[in-house]
Amino acid sequence: MKKIAILGQPNVGKSSLFNRFARKRIAITSDMSGTTRDVKKEIVDFDGKEAQILDTGGIDESSELFRRVGNKAIEAAQEADLILYMVDGKELPDERDKRLFYRLQSLGKPIALVVNKIDNEKEEERAWEFGEFGAEHLFALSVSHNRRVGQLIEWVKSHLEEPAVTFEADETDALENLIEQFDESGVLQEEESLDEIGVAIIGRTNVGKSSLLNALLGEDRAVVSDVAGTTIDPVDEKMVVGDKTVTFVDTAGLRRRGKIQGIERYALGRTRQMLERADIALLVLDASAPLSELDEKIAGLVDEFKLGCIIVLNKWDEAIGSYDEVVDELRYRFKFLSWAPVVTVSAKSGKRVHKILEMILKVFTNYTRHIPTRELNEVIRQATIRHHIPSHKGRPVNILFASQYAIKPPKIALISNRPRGIHFSYIRYLANQIRERFDLEGTPLILIPKKRGEREDETPSGESS
Repeated sequence: MKKIAILGQPNVGKSSLFNRFARKRIAITSDMSGTTRDVKKEIVDFDGKEAQILDTGGIDESSELFRRVGNKAIEAAQEADLILYMVDGKELPDERDKRLFYRLQSLGKPIALVVNKIDNEKEEERAWEFGEFGAEHLFALSVSHNRRVGQLIEWVKSHLEEPAVTFEADETDALENLIEQFDESGVLQEEESLDEIGVAIIGRTNVGKSSLLNALLGEDRAVVSDVAGTTIDPVDEKMVVGDKTVTFVDTAGLRRRGKIQGIERYALGRTRQMLERADIALLVLDASAPLSELDEKIAGLVDEFKLGCIIVLNKWDEAIGSYDEVVDELRYRFKFLSWAPVVTVSAKSGKRVHKILEMILKVFTNYTRHIPTRELNEVIRQATIRHHIPSHKGRPVNILFASQYAIKPPKIALISNRPRGIHFSYIRYLANQIRERFDLEGTPLILIPKKRGEREDETPSGESS
C-alpha cells in the first residue's frame, strides 16, 4: 500500500486536506498555528485504490518542540511514496518554503506543490507567483470550499497505479528524430536581407530626435527647433556603417492623445507605418527632465512592433541625477525593455554619439541571430531540470524540443505535449535562461509553445521577453 505525506509550514491547511481525503473529520483543525504536532495516519479508498495518508505537523523552528515536530514531518516524507507540499496562497512565496520544497524534491519522489486558500478565480493569478518554485505539478485550490480538490485527487490516483513509460526529452536520438519530423513552419526564415538596417528614432516632442539624427549623420539633415513638434513627416536618411547600409527615420514627436490634432494625427499614422518596416528603435529620452507616462507609452511601441532597441538618454550634460539614479528609475519604469542597452549622449555637442553607431551593428547582429538547435535544446533541458514545468489541470506538461524558426527578432517554437499549459511566467523564465547563455542584448526574444506540426498562425500567442 502506498503512502502519501502532507507537509508544509504551520496553518496552511494540511489537516483540512487530510480530512477532505478521508471524507470525515479526523484531524483537528483550527486557526492556531501548530495544532497538529504528531503524524496522523488514515487509510483512504481512492475509487478502489487504497493509500495511507500521513498528516504531519507544521515544519517550524521557532522552538525546540516545533523543531521536533518538523523532524517527524521530514521522517514521514522519507517514508512516503508521494509527497504533497502545501503553502498558503494568501501569502507571498517565502524562502523557507522554497528551501523545504527543494529539500523534499531532492528525495526523488513524486511531489506536488499545493497552493491552498485560493477561493476564487480572481485569486488564481496570485497562485502563479508560486511558479518560481519550479514545481512540475502545481495545484491551486481551496480545501475549505472544496474548490478544485478533485484535480489533486485525480493526480494522486494516477500515482497509485504502475507508472507508465515516459519519453525522456534529453535522449539525443529521440530529440533528433523529433526535429526531423518538425513541420516546414519550423524552417528558419533567412531570406530577408541582412545588409540593410532600418532604424527609427522615436520619442516625445522636443527630446532632441532631430538633433540626434544630425549628429549621427554629421550634417544638418533634419530641421531643429525649440518649438515642440517641428518634425511632422518622417525624415529618411541613409549612411554606411561598417558593412551595413543604415536607414535612419526621424519620426514625428508624439504627444498625449488629447493634444494630437490635424496634421499631427496624420504624422502619427505615418510613424506607425515606419515602425512596421524598422528593425531597431532608438528610444530617445530627455535626461534633463523626469520620465513621464508618455515616455512609457512610446516605449510600449517597441514591444508592440517587436523591434530591437537602444535607449538613448539625450541632454546628458544637463542630467537631473547621477547615472545610477537615472538608469535605476528607467529600468523600474521600463521593465519590459530590461534587455535594451542604455547610452548617454549630448546630441547638441555630439558627445558619445558615435557609440550609438557601434551599438546599432551589435543589436542588429543579435536581432538576426540564429541559435544552433542543439545548443538551444541543451539550455532548455537544463532549465527544465532546475525548475520543472508546472502541471496543467493535473496533467504533466513537457517540452519535447525547441527550434528557432525566424529572425528579426529571434522566434523559438517550444514543441510541447500541452502547449497551452505552459504559463507565461515559465516562458519568461526560459527566456531569461536563454539570454544568460547567448548574447541577445538589444533584441526581444519570442517563445511560442506549439504542438508538433502546428503552424505559426495556428498557435496561441507567444511571450516576448
